[in-house]
Formats: sequence, structure tokens, C-alpha cells
Amino acid sequence: MPEMASLDVDAVRTFVMVADLQSFTRAAAALGSTQATISVKLRRLEEKLGARLIERTPRRVALSERGAVFLPVAREFLAAHERAVAEFSAAPCRLALGFVDHVAGPELSTLIAQLHAHDPSLALNIRIDTSSMLEEAFDRGELDAVIVHQEDDSRRGEALSRTHYGWFAAPGFEWRPGTPLRLALLSTRCNCPDRMRAVEALDRAGIAWNEAFVGGGGAAVNIAVSAGFALSALAYRVVPPGLIEVGRKLGLPPIPPSEIVLQSHALPPRAREALHMLATAFREYNSPAE
Repeated sequence: MPEMASLDVDAVRTFVMVADLQSFTRAAAALGSTQATISVKLRRLEEKLGARLIERTPRRVALSERGAVFLPVAREFLAAHERAVAEFSAAPCRLALGFVDHVAGPELSTLIAQLHAHDPSLALNIRIDTSSMLEEAFDRGELDAVIVHQEDDSRRGEALSRTHYGWFAAPGFEWRPGTPLRLALLSTRCNCPDRMRAVEALDRAGIAWNEAFVGGGGAAVNIAVSAGFALSALAYRVVPPGLIEVGRKLGLPPIPPSEIVLQSHALPPRAREALHMLATAFREYNSPAE
């Protein structure tokens, strides 16, 4: 590698963002920049390092062999830079986030890792709960931002995605029409939109049902469904392996989708930038048809 006086922090951050989001378009959106600027910064970084970091094709953006080696070093470089800056900050910058139990889906761990890597010195706090509990905490100022279901127009937020639902059961589940449908539901205490959507759809269709299983969280409901004991209305992207959609087979009514929105308070620049990156990544993970 040729001698160099220094590495540009913005260029290294750009590289990490492109690597994490695997897209120049998404990286530009997350950083509030343009694709052209992103390309220029990355090209200059590659020239300084004397190696290609990103392999670009019309359909794919991926790390090169050298880029894969440089990525952990780049993260350490950014972390050290942020720690140095934080030493001279009057107070640490906080970002307290709330997610509805299943809203982020299987990519939640990746989102958290990307958020932490984006700004390692950010004082990040994350809470997983129901929409009602998160919104109450948001109103009290305990949370800076929440990603929740939007159930009415009284709380407007930044639209992130749509969650689509189906009726899921184990392959061996059986139901005889004319008898109450055995449901696995979340407790009424959670005031859960998923529960309300499911039972309201059945009530409108005139289908009798009973609470065969009531769980305090999504994991408990999934266990009951996987056991073949009951069925449940689940979001497509968080369905456990082995379950199948049985709505059409059993003649069950469709379940309306829900809007997922981001609500946030006024934030300092660092926290606002991190939240913008998170929202961009969240949209991308949830953009394919569910």
C-alpha cells in the first residue's frame, strides 16, 4: 500500500455505508448525499489505498477481496475517530429507540449492528415492546424515536413500509367448519393491532373463533402455532420456518395490511443522521413484496 498522510473520515464512512447497504443509491440516501458524490469519495479512497474496495456491476455491489479485509479496519478507524471527538463533547449524544415486537423482523440484529457501526460512540438504547407501550414512552420523552404501527391519523409519522398478514398454521393443523376456529393470540393487555386485525376480520366474515392459546409475546404464539395446536395471523416476513399459509384453503377472510411509521422528536445532528441511516436501511430491507 502506498504511503499516505491520512485517511479522510467521510470517505471511510462512505465506504462502510456502501458495504453495509450494498448500494450506492441507499448509501447516498442514508448519508444525505448523491450517488455522484458517493462515487467520487469512494474512488479517491481507493486511489489513496491503492486497491479496489468495491466491485460494481449493473446489478450488484459487493466487497472486493481487499475491501473485505479493510472493512473491520475501517470500522475501528471510525470508532477511534468518534471516541476522540466525544472526548471534547459537552455531553454524550443519546438515541433511544423503540421497535414494535416483530416490526423489524429478522433483520433487526443487522439494523442494530449497522447503526452501532455508523456511530460507535452514540449512546444507543433500544426497547422492544407493543405499539401502545412505546407510544406512551415516546410521549413521556423516554424514547427519542419509535417504529410502530400507524392505526389512525391522530399520530402521523414517516412512512417506512407496509406489513402484510396471512393465516398461518402447522402443516398438520385441522379445522372443521362449523366449529370455532382455534386461535393463538397475543394477550388483550398488549393492545396489539395484529390481534385486532385478525379477530375483526373473522367477526366480519361471521366465523366463530376462540382463544385456544393466549401468549404474552410473539415467541409464545409461534410455539403454539408450530405445535399444530392453533393457527394465528402472522406477518409474512416473520413467519417461523415450517408454518404454511392456510387462509385460502380454509376459506378465511383476508387481513388488512398495516402501515409502519417512524415517529421522532427533534434530535441533535448526530442522532438525526443515525436515525436517517436506520430509516433508509429499514425501508430497503422491507421493500420487496411480502
